[in-house]
Amino acid sequence: MQQKTILIVDDELSILVPLQYLMEKEGYVPKLAQSGKEAIEKIAEFQPALILLDIMLPDLDGYEIYQIIRQQPKWNTIRIIFLTAKNRDADIAKGLAMGADDYITKPFSNHQLMEKIHELIGPAATP
Repeated sequence: MQQKTILIVDDELSILVPLQYLMEKEGYVPKLAQSGKEAIEKIAEFQPALILLDIMLPDLDGYEIYQIIRQQPKWNTIRIIFLTAKNRDADIAKGLAMGADDYITKPFSNHQLMEKIHELIGPAATP
């Protein structure tokens, strides 16, 4: 059985650690990145099935990371959910207009997040 990898990109450990636990509990393989540069390096190392992407990061912002990912044809199959505290209508519209698979604002419901992940990439393991 092949487990699906989810890359969680956020600079706050208070978000990373609970999300890591949730993804493990659901059977996914979580990988963590705390900056845009680290996220790009990890994507190149192992192509995740899905990325949970914060927008406000210390180096590159989430929008810039999204554009870098989409410029690489080999990464076009990666599903991306913006998971951010930026909850203004203009921010949400921008993220969705860029082509993100979803835009979820913090604080978020674990149930809502897992429903969206299952919808986008299916269950954690495939035979």
